[in-house]
Amino acid sequence: MFNTLYKKSLKLALHKNSKIFLAIISFAESSFFPIPPDIMIVPMVIAKKTDYLKIFLIATLFSAIGGLFGYFIGSTFLDLSMNLIEFYGYEEKVLNLKNNLTGGLNFYAFLVALFLAGFTPLPFKVFTITSGLIGFNIILFFFICLVSRGLRFFIVSYLSYKFGHIFNEFIQKESTRWFAILGLIIATIAVIIYFIVK
Repeated sequence: MFNTLYKKSLKLALHKNSKIFLAIISFAESSFFPIPPDIMIVPMVIAKKTDYLKIFLIATLFSAIGGLFGYFIGSTFLDLSMNLIEFYGYEEKVLNLKNNLTGGLNFYAFLVALFLAGFTPLPFKVFTITSGLIGFNIILFFFICLVSRGLRFFIVSYLSYKFGHIFNEFIQKESTRWFAILGLIIATIAVIIYFIVK
């Protein structure tokens, strides 16, 4: 199923209405869809390099709005939320978090996890739904979604713009390594910012 969705998403990237499809996939991926928008962003930017900023902005905005939809699912539909979380194998962790999140260190730990989920292979939709389940501050939630997804999609768009097919081949062959590298870079930045603020 995953491979079929992946191939269909790649085809949509070459469609004349690709920006509309990118918006839909970016929205859906933040709440339930398993395929990340990155696989559309790369070929879209390569096909039309002058639009790389527009492509990055579409992915960011609709991903953040999709995050709000995930938040709504988590805050309103408990059974559906748990089914989606169970599908991604995070049910036990989310239940433990929900029971233990009373403030202090746990709050900040979730804040950092939500931020990092915007960059890494962690399923972002699990964190958007969980945010709704635990009643996380919605304004702070939306801000984190915008910043974390924005940074990720900007990096992907810019590298696609700058290195084109070389970066595309790397993403296709080494997608796991790419997300690990990206996650490491952002985690380092997050730690530096944390110590500067503190």
